[in-house]
Amino acid sequence: MFKIRKLIERADVVMHNFRPGVMERLGFDYESVKQINPSVIYASITGYGEEGEWTKLPGQDLLLQSVSGLAWLNNSSSANPTPMGVSVVDMLAGAHLAQGILSLLYQKGITGEGGRIQVSMLESALDFQFEVLTCYFNDGGQLPRRSAVNSGHAYVAAPYGIYKTKDDYMALAMADIVELGELIGCSELVLYSDKKDWFEKRDEIKSVLARHLLNNTTSYWLDILEPAGIWCSRVFDYEQLTQEEGYKALNMEVVVKTNNGISVKTTRSPITIDGEQLSDSKGAPGLGEHNNEIDLKFEIGVKPEIIDAK
Repeated sequence: MFKIRKLIERADVVMHNFRPGVMERLGFDYESVKQINPSVIYASITGYGEEGEWTKLPGQDLLLQSVSGLAWLNNSSSANPTPMGVSVVDMLAGAHLAQGILSLLYQKGITGEGGRIQVSMLESALDFQFEVLTCYFNDGGQLPRRSAVNSGHAYVAAPYGIYKTKDDYMALAMADIVELGELIGCSELVLYSDKKDWFEKRDEIKSVLARHLLNNTTSYWLDILEPAGIWCSRVFDYEQLTQEEGYKALNMEVVVKTNNGISVKTTRSPITIDGEQLSDSKGAPGLGEHNNEIDLKFEIGVKPEIIDAK
Protein backbone atom coordinates (compact mmCIF):
# COMPACT_ATOMS: atom_id res chain seq x y z
CA MET A 1 0.00 0.00 0.00
CA PHE A 2 2.94 2.31 0.72
CA LYS A 3 4.18 2.01 -2.86
CA ILE A 4 0.70 2.72 -4.24
CA ARG A 5 0.43 5.84 -2.09
CA LYS A 6 3.82 7.05 -3.30
CA LEU A 7 2.77 6.51 -6.91
CA ILE A 8 -0.48 8.38 -6.34
CA GLU A 9 1.42 11.35 -4.93
CA ARG A 10 3.13 11.81 -8.30
CA ALA A 11 0.37 10.66 -10.65
CA ASP A 12 -1.62 12.78 -13.07
CA VAL A 13 -4.27 10.07 -13.49
CA VAL A 14 -5.44 7.19 -11.27
CA MET A 15 -7.60 4.68 -13.10
CA HIS A 16 -9.40 1.46 -12.11
CA ASN A 17 -12.21 -0.87 -13.18
CA PHE A 18 -13.16 -2.53 -9.90
CA ARG A 19 -16.77 -3.06 -8.93
CA PRO A 20 -18.28 -0.35 -6.70
CA GLY A 21 -17.05 -0.64 -3.11
CA VAL A 22 -13.71 -2.35 -3.80
CA MET A 23 -11.57 0.79 -3.91
CA GLU A 24 -13.33 2.12 -0.79
CA ARG A 25 -12.42 -1.11 1.01
CA LEU A 26 -8.80 -0.76 -0.11
CA GLY A 27 -8.69 2.87 0.99
CA PHE A 28 -8.21 4.28 -2.52
CA ASP A 29 -11.63 5.74 -3.31
CA TYR A 30 -11.75 9.19 -4.90
CA GLU A 31 -11.91 11.21 -1.68
CA SER A 32 -9.02 9.25 -0.14
CA VAL A 33 -6.89 9.57 -3.26
CA LYS A 34 -7.69 13.29 -3.49
CA GLN A 35 -6.31 13.77 0.03
CA ILE A 36 -3.04 12.23 -1.14
CA ASN A 37 -2.96 14.21 -4.39
CA PRO A 38 -5.45 17.12 -4.51
CA SER A 39 -5.01 17.74 -8.26
CA VAL A 40 -5.40 14.10 -9.30
CA ILE A 41 -7.64 12.96 -12.15
CA TYR A 42 -9.54 9.91 -10.91
CA ALA A 43 -11.08 7.70 -13.63
CA SER A 44 -13.17 4.57 -13.20
CA ILE A 45 -15.18 2.12 -15.29
CA THR A 46 -17.93 -0.01 -13.78
CA GLY A 47 -20.33 -2.44 -15.37
CA TYR A 48 -23.64 -0.84 -14.40
CA GLY A 49 -22.86 2.43 -12.63
CA GLU A 50 -22.39 3.34 -8.98
CA GLU A 51 -26.01 2.99 -7.83
CA GLY A 52 -28.90 0.59 -8.18
CA GLU A 53 -29.45 -3.13 -7.80
CA TRP A 54 -27.13 -4.08 -10.67
CA THR A 55 -23.93 -2.60 -9.25
CA LYS A 56 -22.55 -5.96 -8.08
CA LEU A 57 -23.18 -7.77 -11.37
CA PRO A 58 -20.16 -8.75 -13.48
CA GLY A 59 -19.30 -6.18 -16.13
CA GLN A 60 -18.61 -8.50 -19.04
CA ASP A 61 -19.05 -7.56 -22.70
CA LEU A 62 -21.49 -10.31 -23.79
CA LEU A 63 -23.63 -9.72 -20.73
CA LEU A 64 -23.76 -5.96 -21.35
CA GLN A 65 -24.67 -6.46 -25.02
CA SER A 66 -27.51 -8.67 -23.84
CA VAL A 67 -28.79 -6.45 -21.02
CA SER A 68 -28.63 -3.23 -23.07
CA GLY A 69 -30.85 -4.47 -25.92
CA LEU A 70 -28.03 -4.46 -28.45
CA ALA A 71 -28.40 -8.17 -29.23
CA TRP A 72 -31.94 -7.55 -30.55
CA LEU A 73 -30.65 -5.27 -33.32
CA ASN A 74 -28.51 -7.85 -35.15
CA ASN A 75 -29.46 -10.65 -37.51
CA SER A 76 -32.90 -11.26 -39.05
CA SER A 77 -36.23 -11.42 -37.24
CA SER A 78 -36.38 -15.21 -37.24
CA ALA A 79 -32.99 -15.53 -35.55
CA ASN A 80 -32.16 -15.53 -31.85
CA PRO A 81 -30.86 -12.31 -30.27
CA THR A 82 -27.37 -12.01 -31.75
CA PRO A 83 -24.36 -10.24 -30.17
CA MET A 84 -21.80 -8.42 -32.25
CA GLY A 85 -18.68 -10.43 -33.04
CA VAL A 86 -16.31 -8.06 -31.22
CA SER A 87 -16.11 -6.86 -27.61
CA VAL A 88 -17.78 -3.62 -28.61
CA VAL A 89 -18.93 -2.50 -25.16
CA ASP A 90 -15.44 -2.93 -23.70
CA MET A 91 -14.04 -0.77 -26.50
CA LEU A 92 -16.72 1.91 -26.24
CA ALA A 93 -16.38 2.25 -22.47
CA GLY A 94 -12.61 2.52 -22.79
CA ALA A 95 -12.95 5.19 -25.47
CA HIS A 96 -15.41 7.16 -23.34
CA LEU A 97 -13.08 6.96 -20.35
CA ALA A 98 -10.18 8.21 -22.47
CA GLN A 99 -12.29 11.13 -23.70
CA GLY A 100 -13.15 12.07 -20.13
CA ILE A 101 -9.53 11.84 -19.00
CA LEU A 102 -8.40 14.04 -21.87
CA SER A 103 -11.03 16.66 -21.04
CA LEU A 104 -9.81 16.86 -17.44
CA LEU A 105 -6.16 16.89 -18.45
CA TYR A 106 -7.03 19.92 -20.56
CA GLN A 107 -8.79 21.50 -17.58
CA LYS A 108 -5.85 20.70 -15.32
CA GLY A 109 -3.45 22.32 -17.76
CA ILE A 110 -5.47 25.55 -17.52
CA THR A 111 -6.65 25.65 -13.89
CA GLY A 112 -4.42 23.13 -12.13
CA GLU A 113 -7.52 21.28 -10.92
CA GLY A 114 -8.20 17.60 -11.46
CA GLY A 115 -11.53 15.85 -11.11
CA ARG A 116 -13.38 12.57 -11.36
CA ILE A 117 -14.44 10.62 -14.46
CA GLN A 118 -17.05 7.86 -14.11
CA VAL A 119 -18.05 5.63 -17.00
CA SER A 120 -20.21 2.51 -16.96
CA MET A 121 -20.33 -0.11 -19.65
CA LEU A 122 -24.12 0.03 -19.63
CA GLU A 123 -24.17 3.77 -20.26
CA SER A 124 -21.66 3.36 -23.09
CA ALA A 125 -23.76 0.59 -24.64
CA LEU A 126 -26.90 2.72 -24.41
CA ASP A 127 -25.15 5.75 -25.91
CA PHE A 128 -24.04 3.51 -28.79
CA GLN A 129 -27.73 2.86 -29.49
CA PHE A 130 -28.92 6.46 -29.14
CA GLU A 131 -30.35 6.43 -32.68
CA VAL A 132 -32.67 3.48 -32.19
CA LEU A 133 -33.46 4.36 -28.58
CA THR A 134 -34.53 7.85 -29.69
CA CYS A 135 -36.88 6.25 -32.21
CA TYR A 136 -38.26 3.98 -29.50
CA PHE A 137 -38.81 6.85 -27.06
CA ASN A 138 -40.55 9.05 -29.64
CA ASP A 139 -42.48 6.49 -31.66
CA GLY A 140 -45.01 5.27 -29.13
CA GLY A 141 -42.68 2.72 -27.55
CA GLN A 142 -42.58 0.50 -30.61
CA LEU A 143 -39.74 -1.99 -30.36
CA PRO A 144 -37.16 -2.15 -33.15
CA ARG A 145 -38.29 -4.74 -35.69
CA ARG A 146 -35.59 -6.62 -37.56
CA SER A 147 -36.53 -7.44 -41.12
CA ALA A 148 -36.99 -11.10 -41.98
CA VAL A 149 -34.98 -10.89 -45.19
CA ASN A 150 -31.36 -9.70 -45.43
CA SER A 151 -31.67 -7.56 -42.31
CA GLY A 152 -29.21 -4.71 -41.87
CA HIS A 153 -30.91 -2.09 -39.70
CA ALA A 154 -34.16 -2.26 -37.77
CA TYR A 155 -35.26 1.25 -38.78
CA VAL A 156 -34.09 1.43 -42.40
CA ALA A 157 -36.22 0.58 -45.43
CA ALA A 158 -35.41 -1.73 -48.31
CA PRO A 159 -32.98 -2.44 -49.88
CA TYR A 160 -30.67 -2.03 -46.85
CA GLY A 161 -28.82 -5.31 -46.22
CA ILE A 162 -26.38 -7.90 -47.53
CA TYR A 163 -27.37 -10.08 -50.49
CA LYS A 164 -26.02 -13.25 -52.02
CA THR A 165 -25.09 -13.04 -55.68
CA LYS A 166 -24.20 -15.76 -58.16
CA ASP A 167 -20.64 -15.99 -56.86
CA ASP A 168 -20.34 -13.98 -53.64
CA TYR A 169 -22.09 -11.34 -51.53
CA MET A 170 -22.93 -7.66 -51.98
CA ALA A 171 -24.03 -4.94 -49.57
CA LEU A 172 -26.70 -2.42 -50.53
CA ALA A 173 -27.41 0.67 -48.46
CA MET A 174 -30.19 3.23 -48.98
CA ALA A 175 -31.49 3.49 -52.56
CA ASP A 176 -34.52 4.48 -54.60
CA ILE A 177 -36.26 1.16 -55.23
CA VAL A 178 -37.68 2.18 -58.63
CA GLU A 179 -34.30 3.44 -59.83
CA LEU A 180 -32.63 0.32 -58.51
CA GLY A 181 -35.11 -1.92 -60.30
CA GLU A 182 -34.55 -0.09 -63.58
CA LEU A 183 -30.77 -0.28 -63.27
CA ILE A 184 -30.65 -4.01 -62.62
CA GLY A 185 -33.47 -4.87 -65.01
CA CYS A 186 -35.92 -6.11 -62.38
CA SER A 187 -39.44 -5.22 -63.51
CA GLU A 188 -40.98 -6.46 -60.24
CA LEU A 189 -39.11 -3.83 -58.23
CA VAL A 190 -40.24 -0.99 -60.49
CA LEU A 191 -43.83 -1.64 -59.38
CA TYR A 192 -43.03 -0.44 -55.84
CA SER A 193 -43.39 3.26 -56.63
CA ASP A 194 -44.90 4.27 -53.28
CA LYS A 195 -42.00 5.21 -50.98
CA LYS A 196 -44.02 4.19 -47.90
CA ASP A 197 -43.92 0.62 -49.15
CA TRP A 198 -40.14 0.60 -49.07
CA PHE A 199 -40.36 0.21 -45.29
CA GLU A 200 -43.81 -1.26 -44.76
CA LYS A 201 -43.23 -3.94 -47.41
CA ARG A 202 -39.48 -4.19 -47.04
CA ASP A 203 -39.39 -7.97 -46.59
CA GLU A 204 -41.47 -8.42 -49.72
CA ILE A 205 -39.25 -6.03 -51.69
CA LYS A 206 -36.04 -7.53 -50.37
CA SER A 207 -37.21 -11.03 -51.27
CA VAL A 208 -37.76 -9.92 -54.87
CA LEU A 209 -34.35 -8.24 -54.93
CA ALA A 210 -32.59 -11.20 -53.33
CA ARG A 211 -33.93 -13.59 -55.99
CA HIS A 212 -32.93 -11.28 -58.81
CA LEU A 213 -29.37 -10.69 -57.60
CA LEU A 214 -28.69 -14.44 -57.68
CA ASN A 215 -28.80 -14.25 -61.47
CA ASN A 216 -25.39 -12.63 -61.83
CA THR A 217 -22.06 -12.02 -60.11
CA THR A 218 -21.10 -9.35 -57.61
CA SER A 219 -18.73 -7.74 -60.13
CA TYR A 220 -21.51 -7.57 -62.72
CA TRP A 221 -23.89 -5.78 -60.35
CA LEU A 222 -21.25 -3.42 -58.99
CA ASP A 223 -20.26 -2.39 -62.50
CA ILE A 224 -23.87 -1.28 -63.03
CA LEU A 225 -24.64 0.24 -59.65
CA GLU A 226 -21.44 2.07 -58.69
CA PRO A 227 -21.33 4.36 -61.77
CA ALA A 228 -24.99 5.22 -61.10
CA GLY A 229 -24.16 6.41 -57.59
CA ILE A 230 -25.92 3.57 -55.76
CA TRP A 231 -24.31 2.92 -52.38
CA CYS A 232 -23.04 -0.65 -52.60
CA SER A 233 -19.93 -2.70 -51.92
CA ARG A 234 -18.40 -6.13 -51.88
CA VAL A 235 -18.41 -8.09 -48.63
CA PHE A 236 -14.83 -9.01 -47.69
CA ASP A 237 -13.47 -11.45 -45.18
CA TYR A 238 -10.07 -10.61 -43.60
CA GLU A 239 -8.12 -12.58 -46.21
CA GLN A 240 -9.76 -10.66 -49.04
CA LEU A 241 -9.62 -7.30 -47.28
CA THR A 242 -5.90 -7.43 -46.55
CA GLN A 243 -5.14 -7.99 -50.25
CA GLU A 244 -6.97 -4.84 -51.31
CA GLU A 245 -5.05 -1.69 -52.24
CA GLY A 246 -7.50 0.44 -50.25
CA TYR A 247 -6.53 -1.48 -47.11
CA LYS A 248 -2.81 -1.47 -47.85
CA ALA A 249 -2.80 2.30 -48.36
CA LEU A 250 -3.82 2.77 -44.70
CA ASN A 251 -0.64 1.08 -43.43
CA MET A 252 -2.61 -0.31 -40.50
CA GLU A 253 -0.37 -3.25 -39.64
CA VAL A 254 2.41 -3.04 -37.07
CA VAL A 255 4.64 -5.62 -35.40
CA VAL A 256 5.10 -5.11 -31.66
CA LYS A 257 7.75 -6.85 -29.59
CA THR A 258 7.60 -7.49 -25.87
CA ASN A 259 10.58 -7.75 -23.51
CA ASN A 260 10.31 -11.53 -23.52
CA GLY A 261 11.09 -11.53 -27.24
CA ILE A 262 7.62 -12.35 -28.56
CA SER A 263 6.66 -10.50 -31.74
CA VAL A 264 3.00 -10.00 -32.62
CA LYS A 265 1.51 -8.46 -35.74
CA THR A 266 -1.45 -6.27 -34.88
CA THR A 267 -3.08 -2.98 -35.88
CA ARG A 268 -1.77 0.51 -35.11
CA SER A 269 -3.74 3.36 -33.58
CA PRO A 270 -6.30 4.67 -36.10
CA ILE A 271 -5.38 8.29 -35.27
CA THR A 272 -3.18 10.49 -37.48
CA ILE A 273 -1.92 13.78 -36.02
CA ASP A 274 -0.38 16.46 -38.25
CA GLY A 275 0.11 13.86 -40.95
CA GLU A 276 1.89 11.40 -38.65
CA GLN A 277 0.35 8.02 -37.90
CA LEU A 278 0.46 6.89 -34.27
CA SER A 279 2.43 3.67 -34.39
CA ASP A 280 5.00 2.01 -32.12
CA SER A 281 6.76 -1.34 -32.13
CA LYS A 282 6.99 -1.44 -28.33
CA GLY A 283 4.67 -4.02 -26.80
CA ALA A 284 2.70 -3.65 -23.58
CA PRO A 285 4.77 -4.35 -20.45
CA GLY A 286 4.27 -7.55 -18.52
CA LEU A 287 2.68 -7.53 -15.07
CA GLY A 288 5.22 -6.03 -12.66
CA GLU A 289 7.83 -5.62 -15.40
CA HIS A 290 8.90 -2.17 -14.17
CA ASN A 291 8.55 -2.68 -10.43
CA ASN A 292 12.28 -2.73 -9.72
CA GLU A 293 12.93 0.31 -11.86
CA ILE A 294 10.15 2.24 -10.14
CA ASP A 295 11.48 1.24 -6.70
CA LEU A 296 14.96 2.39 -7.66
CA LYS A 297 13.75 5.76 -8.89
CA PHE A 298 11.81 6.31 -5.69
CA GLU A 299 14.89 5.50 -3.64
CA ILE A 300 17.02 8.09 -5.44
CA GLY A 301 14.22 10.64 -5.42
CA VAL A 302 13.69 10.85 -9.18
CA LYS A 303 10.10 11.44 -10.31
CA PRO A 304 9.07 8.35 -12.38
CA GLU A 305 7.22 10.35 -15.02
CA ILE A 306 8.24 8.10 -17.90
CA ILE A 307 9.33 4.51 -17.49
CA ASP A 308 11.21 3.31 -20.56
CA ALA A 309 10.21 -0.25 -21.46
CA LYS A 310 13.29 -0.84 -23.63
